[in-house]
Amino acid sequence: MAPDVTTAEPADGVRAPAPAGHGRRPFGRFLRWDVLVGVLLVLVFLGGSAGSPGFASIDNLSFALGDLGEIALIALAMTMLVVAAEVDLSVASVLGLSSALVGALWDAGWAIETIIPLVIVVGAVCGLVNGLLVTRLGLPSLAVTIGTLALYRGLAYVVLGDRAIAEFPQQYADLAVGDVPGTPIPYPVMLFVVLAAVTGVVLHATGFGRSLFAIGAQQEAALFAGIRVKRIKLILFVLSGTVAAFAGVVYTLRYGSARADNGAGLELAVIGAVLLGGVDFDGGKGTLGGVIAGVLLIGLLRNLLMLNDVSTEIQSIVTGLLLIISVITPRLVAAVGQRRRSAPPTSSPAPPES
Repeated sequence: MAPDVTTAEPADGVRAPAPAGHGRRPFGRFLRWDVLVGVLLVLVFLGGSAGSPGFASIDNLSFALGDLGEIALIALAMTMLVVAAEVDLSVASVLGLSSALVGALWDAGWAIETIIPLVIVVGAVCGLVNGLLVTRLGLPSLAVTIGTLALYRGLAYVVLGDRAIAEFPQQYADLAVGDVPGTPIPYPVMLFVVLAAVTGVVLHATGFGRSLFAIGAQQEAALFAGIRVKRIKLILFVLSGTVAAFAGVVYTLRYGSARADNGAGLELAVIGAVLLGGVDFDGGKGTLGGVIAGVLLIGLLRNLLMLNDVSTEIQSIVTGLLLIISVITPRLVAAVGQRRRSAPPTSSPAPPES
């Protein structure tokens, strides 16, 4: 992220003064980190189109977008959490637990119309547990959700064991893998577009969104400003669990298989996309547009690697490198910028004596 640009919004709706130097650099806005990610996304698309036959075909792009569905959905809730300086590493385990519940209840003869809302409620409870541990006991969300990551994954194995349950109702499977009639756009992607629009409005155009930026930028100041920090964070964790459970239902129906290990490791792709999109891990900065660009970039890279028969291990390495780069690079740029701003001005040469 460029050091002279901040996306943090004040809690009282009053726009913060522009940083020093802002407005004097005509190309400053093009140096924003999220804009650079968008440029990199275009370059990857053009490079993939030129180097991999079939990459730019409608069928392949539709598949790549559909394959991103769960990551994209969870990234929306994760963006708001990270902006508020929290994180939820248990989302992939909640996805696995919801998948296991779908399979076990379907195998026991429950109707799918009953299973789906019940599973989503369980996901909300998982998020509530995370939120209560963070907001009521004051525990760090990183440590809490590492613990519940193992807890929820373990519960998934308790529910379903090593079994795989399949043969779900075709009409629901069609919703998970089918396209919107007359278009190559998968249903989950259309759902993501709608939810992303709602999230964008909430995050960037409402008092609730400004509160998240204020909490992430300076929690103590947000408390003095009257923002109910604990309640807002609790809502965000419940939302994160709810969305992860819903993503688990979509994942199960899309692959037609309920397993306890579904979605294992997905949390890295989600957090990688959020940080790659320019959201500061310390909170208070970021844009949803950057996150969407990050999600698409990771998805296109994964698809490009798959088309070139690159192993899943190498794909994981690439995702990990992107995660490291997205965390380190903005800090290096900010440190260099801070050093330049704090450097004493160069003295002007004395005018010649007449």
